[in-house]
This record gives sequence, structure tokens and C-alpha cells, in this order.
Amino acid sequence: MRRTDRLFDLIQVLRDGRLHKASDLADKMEVSVRTIYRDMDSLVASGIPVEGERGVGYILRAPVFMPPMALTQTELEALHLGAALVRQTADVELQEAATRVLTKIDQAMPEPMFGALDGFGKEIFAAPEVAASFRNMPVIRRAIREQLTLLIDYTALDGSHSRRRIRPLQMEYWGRAWTCTGWCETRDDFRVFRVDRINETLLSEVKFEIEPGKALIDYLKRFEPG
Repeated sequence: MRRTDRLFDLIQVLRDGRLHKASDLADKMEVSVRTIYRDMDSLVASGIPVEGERGVGYILRAPVFMPPMALTQTELEALHLGAALVRQTADVELQEAATRVLTKIDQAMPEPMFGALDGFGKEIFAAPEVAASFRNMPVIRRAIREQLTLLIDYTALDGSHSRRRIRPLQMEYWGRAWTCTGWCETRDDFRVFRVDRINETLLSEVKFEIEPGKALIDYLKRFEPG
């Protein structure tokens, strides 16, 4: 978790007006007590009305208000619908991130907007193929973000089995399944893999560079007319 996100979460915990021991906060945030001490010093230095001391505990003595956000009801519905989609169709890490985003948005909304979503009905049901993708998604997303090659054990739709070394470039959601587009070093060409049909992913420490002819834009050009 990024430090800015942790500081926000600490404020949410302290909003209850009770005294919290640093050790309890450390357990909740999954960091060391020393890190909590530094975070509390940062909150105090930034003007957050936190009182307390090391060895005793910390308490928020005054309410903290986030800057208001100018969002229409339709914009709010779009955000909540998008977050609901992520919570049903993405891995646990992204599900938790979506929940945190909505918390931040709801905390920042002016009071007249509270309850703006009352009566907004929504329900999303993920296909089994989507749920089966969750175990592979965090590793693939990290590989894309950090440009790391992946070793995968893959079963194609026709039942054929193969082991590939790929450079993952992008993930796509098709409503019933996630796919990963990448440059397959084994086949020396672009390939699209169903994420739910990847049996095993091994993240290598080998970084790849975006080379001409092997980048995502080169793959997309194959579908341009003319």
C-alpha cells in the first residue's frame, strides 16, 4: 500500500474519536509500529488534529473534512457502477482498491449529495471464466507494469498444452473472460491468451524493452483497415 493511501486509511480509523494504540494501528495497516509513529508525525505536521504520544495512543479530537467534489448524480452512478464491475470481475487487489476509491469519494462529497444514489439499482454477475482468471491477474498486471517477462503454462481452447515465454502488453475484458495480449518469445509473434486458461504463471526478473514491431501499437495496426 502506498504511504498516501495508508495515511488516508489512518484518518478513517481515527474518525471514530477513540484512543488507538500504535501497535493496534500497525496490525491493522500491516506495517511496523515505527512506521505508525512516522505516519502520525506526518499527519500532525500536515495540520490533522491528531493528539497522542508514543506508548499511549492517538486520537482525533476534531472532525476532518475533505474538499468537496463537484459531481453530478449521473457521474456518481457511473463511478459506483464501475467500482461494482471491478469488485465482481477483477482480482482481490483491484476489488479492495475499488472499495477504497468509493470511500474516498463518498467522504469528499458535500452533505446534500449523501443519499444521491438511493434507488439506484445495480447488480453484476460475473461469468465463471472471469472468476477463474483472478488467480493469475495480479502477476500479469505486475508484469505489464514493470515490463517483466512471464513464463506460462497454457491450455488452449482445443485442449493443446504448451509452455510459453511472453512479454505481456495489455489485459482485455470481454464480458465473459479476460485475455492477455503479448509478444510470445516462444512463437516469435503476437498472441492473445485467455487468462482463465493459464494454468501457472512464473514471474521472471528479466525486463523487456518495447521494441519496434513488438509493441502493442504494432499489434493494433494489424486491425486497421487498408
